[in-house]
Amino acid sequence: MPKILIAECMQEISTFNPVPSSYRDFRILRGAELIDTQRGTNTGMGGAVEVFEATPGVTLVPAYGARAFSAGQLSRKGFERVAKELLEAVRNHAKGIDAMYFSMHGAMGADGELDPEGYLLQECRKILGEKIPIVISLDLHGICTARMLEHVNGLAIYHTYPHVDFADTGARAARLLLKIMAGAKPTIARVVVPALVRGDELITETGVYGGVIRQAQALEREGKALAAGFMIGNPFTDVPELCSQAIVVTDNDAATAEREAIRLAESFWPDRALMQGRLVQLDDAIAKAKTLDGAAIFTDAADATSSGATGDSNVILAALKKANYQGKVLVPIVDPPAVEAAMKAGLGGKLRVKLGGALDKRYTPLELDVTVELLSRGNIRLETSGGPNNAGNMALLLHKNYSIVAMTKSANLFDRSVFYAAGCEPRRYDLIVVKSPHCEKHMFVDWAARNFNIDAPGATSANLKSLGHTICRRPVYPLEPETTFTPKAEMYARK
Repeated sequence: MPKILIAECMQEISTFNPVPSSYRDFRILRGAELIDTQRGTNTGMGGAVEVFEATPGVTLVPAYGARAFSAGQLSRKGFERVAKELLEAVRNHAKGIDAMYFSMHGAMGADGELDPEGYLLQECRKILGEKIPIVISLDLHGICTARMLEHVNGLAIYHTYPHVDFADTGARAARLLLKIMAGAKPTIARVVVPALVRGDELITETGVYGGVIRQAQALEREGKALAAGFMIGNPFTDVPELCSQAIVVTDNDAATAEREAIRLAESFWPDRALMQGRLVQLDDAIAKAKTLDGAAIFTDAADATSSGATGDSNVILAALKKANYQGKVLVPIVDPPAVEAAMKAGLGGKLRVKLGGALDKRYTPLELDVTVELLSRGNIRLETSGGPNNAGNMALLLHKNYSIVAMTKSANLFDRSVFYAAGCEPRRYDLIVVKSPHCEKHMFVDWAARNFNIDAPGATSANLKSLGHTICRRPVYPLEPETTFTPKAEMYARK
């Protein structure tokens, strides 16, 4: 009876977030918890477990899971502890193992280790030996490094953005691992594309990037590849191998892997200029919002917690106040001191708070008189996956025509779960600040009159030139607009 070891380590970071993350930001799962808490969920691990448990004769050996929300760079001590615990768990469960599935994100970054996933895979390979197949799953916003590819037998990559195929990707990874165990001999081709991209054209359902993804999906569907995908990296994770890249995995067919990876890269490159954020100046957006017949969405992607920002920008709130915007406004903000003050004041309490800049000091605090409308512990379930979305203590603060959802922790804001947890229905507002570059269409865009992608400062701004990259390989578009590209495949195949 084949035994498959499973593990997870997932975090996405922004190098430009000034607040480092730590071990306490991770949700740690040990042993059977890794299966029991994710079975049946829309997660990579949930999808993989479903496939493995439906396969006769397979025994799962759950080792360790560490999952954190997007945040600032992981501290040295934090990574050392996560790595030590994970590798000890792998070592303790390695006896008699026939294969390993490792669920990853790909955009981690730690003080002292800018390729955490590569390090973990390298050390797992040392523990398991050269013959044990290892397959990973990755977010398309991950950075897949040469070291990672040297130590895996195969990988599966998300095919959707906004992401809805978490479980599907885990299932594809699981099926790939089973094929390898049955005798498939993967050959991996990678073509590095020197481009960083953002913007609406990355929405896979409607944007030009989706056309590249559908080509990759066709390779899998038609049996030309065991796995294929196109990763666009995370522009906010400033690490040496940050890039976009085409990846194709075939069954012992290097020529096809190389040819198709180059084809995907060549299909992507001409549209690099289209795949940049189209930003609107804040004053212009406010002026236009005042004239709308219907709701305005102000997308504050520069402060997107799901991309690694702090969530405590008050730039849009302050501008709306200054412009005397009279419509009903719904805005989220991460501000631990404001929430603490609201907790002390209690329901119905009236107080003066300073909002914004509690974590990222580029934002000047805004003083407002508010009334405490709601208090909560902030234990939320994501609207998208049903997974935990911990906002810490929460307070709904009312200030004139403004409803401010204040949180203690940088919860994910790529769906409406935080708003709903505060008793706020977005459809009832005239202007909603959404701190995520994109959400599923039905959540906001389908019913709003207009979505304004605001040009604002922040750790995850789509104005990529404003961020200040110092580590990633250069030249890279658009940081250097004149960047050229000659496609060349790197080949990986384990003996």
